[in-house]
Amino acid sequence: MKVLKFIKWLIKALVLGVAIILGFNLLGAYFNLNIPFNIYTIMIVGILRVPGLVMILIFLML
Repeated sequence: MKVLKFIKWLIKALVLGVAIILGFNLLGAYFNLNIPFNIYTIMIVGILRVPGLVMILIFLML
């Protein structure tokens, strides 16, 4: 049962990460900002949510 619960949580995190990154890339186009769309950024944003998004933005601006 716990394995199925974890898989369900992981899929939700993936879907949420994709939605957040796509939404940010749509809004960031006006400010010339975008986040690369790959499995690493999706997982970071999906698991950490807004702090993950900020972390990736800071990393990309260095």
